[in-house]
Amino acid sequence: MREYLLVFLVAGAVTYLLTVIAREIALRTGAVAAVRDRDVHTEPIPYLGGIAMLGGLAAAYVVARQLPFLSRSEGFVFRDAGVVLLAGALVCAVGVLDDIFDIDALTKLGGQVLAASLLVAFEVRFYYFPGFDGSSQFILDPAQGALLSVVVVIATINAVNFVDGLDGLAAGVVGIGAVAFFLFCYVLSSQNDLTLATTGALLTASLAGACAGFLPHNFHPARLFMGDSGSMLIGLVLSASALTVTGQFAGNEISSDGNSIFVTVLPVLLPASLLMVPVADLVLAVVRRTRAGRSPFAPDKQHLHHRLLEIGHSQRRAVYIMWMWAALVAGGSVLASLKGGRPTWFALSAMFVFVAVMTFVLPILHRPGSRKPGTL
Repeated sequence: MREYLLVFLVAGAVTYLLTVIAREIALRTGAVAAVRDRDVHTEPIPYLGGIAMLGGLAAAYVVARQLPFLSRSEGFVFRDAGVVLLAGALVCAVGVLDDIFDIDALTKLGGQVLAASLLVAFEVRFYYFPGFDGSSQFILDPAQGALLSVVVVIATINAVNFVDGLDGLAAGVVGIGAVAFFLFCYVLSSQNDLTLATTGALLTASLAGACAGFLPHNFHPARLFMGDSGSMLIGLVLSASALTVTGQFAGNEISSDGNSIFVTVLPVLLPASLLMVPVADLVLAVVRRTRAGRSPFAPDKQHLHHRLLEIGHSQRRAVYIMWMWAALVAGGSVLASLKGGRPTWFALSAMFVFVAVMTFVLPILHRPGSRKPGTL
């Protein structure tokens, strides 16, 4: 655990420091977010935060190779992590081009497909569906595994891209998801007496650190946006972390004290479970735009975070609310998979009620004119 904590700190520190350089590059190249009707910021903000985050991930990878425990792990741990970083660098480069030149959606999609295909070409993909009984598994043939992997990666990339609409929102949601998946990998490996040095744990510890290091520059009022270079990068890394699980463990090697359905399905559906909030936003946006006769990629101002602002939340409070929903879904999925029983479900129910109250009741209590003059 201490080496993973060091990996987290290295990724965070390097990302934090590199944001200064990324901001300068953005200003010099004109990669600046102009104020548009659908945006909530009121002055131009530089892009290219993804460059800093990529630097943080790369630094964490280099340091991890030198650490006593992780450096003695199986060769495929760092091999697969290196492939993910390479694919991340590719999709980040596509994002940089978009941040500077505003390329069309089809070109961006092509870059996403290319990056996801690179993962598959180097055998970072889904290999099986675990059975619900904890002992059986459905083996995917190479074509099935490749198609499923590409779809999951592209869907996660665009889900993160869609939710990146408020200062600190995407970095916080993905950071929470990364922490949840790290705990899933680490605790599940420990419970089953398997190696604690896994690609998924390494990648998510690094990703959580990069998100944490970026947040001080990105939280409202933001001094730097991650842009497509950052949102596509962290979306790919998070989804690729899930792909590595079935490549490292067989389904019958994993058991848990929690819900057997959760523990077998979670590695396969991890990006969807950890990113339920942005995925729901993505699906609603596609349906909304398609019904209106518009392109699914056409921007609008009706995302979930926009609606939180409409019902009375401030920017910061809307971000906190979205973080809480992400933590509830991600943490709840992991908790249910690792620890079953009534106390777990009671705790999750209490968390749900609390977050729902914060979402829908708090704006009413803080609505202008809801308090009598002279009261606090």
